Amino acid sequence: MGSSSYIAKVRTGIGHSLLLIPSVAAVILDAQNQILLQEKSNNTWSLPAGMIEPGETSAEAVCREVKEETGLIVSPQKILGIFGGMQFRHNYPNGDAVEYHITLFKCTLLGDSGYISDSETVSTRLFSKSEMPELALPYPVEVLFDELSEPFFQST
Repeated sequence: MGSSSYIAKVRTGIGHSLLLIPSVAAVILDAQNQILLQEKSNNTWSLPAGMIEPGETSAEAVCREVKEETGLIVSPQKILGIFGGMQFRHNYPNGDAVEYHITLFKCTLLGDSGYISDSETVSTRLFSKSEMPELALPYPVEVLFDELSEPFFQST
């Protein structure tokens, strides 16, 4: 059962009530320390990210999401942080309320599959720290550019 059918099944029981969603996101930096971002169809910028499917590990999920959304093949190298709480809540136009709890991975690029299967991706682009657009979710910039010696755990 994929995450879409899983979420649909859960929604039949809880309606539009708040649903906690275990998720992953990928930080992919090039040799010039530029970060890969994805332009979404709703005119926002995001890290390649998404929900963990039933039976899937976080590492498997981040690899799948990156491939679906960018066509790239990656290997997760380390956890940069874990994020959640009120800043990571979202209300969809249909009324569904979610709160994402995201494990943020630094990933190494292994290759390009040449195929993007996600219809929400408009484009991908590399950005330097100083050029970065505002992201759909409020990740700390120093975490995105892997400037902390220890993983970041959001406290409040």
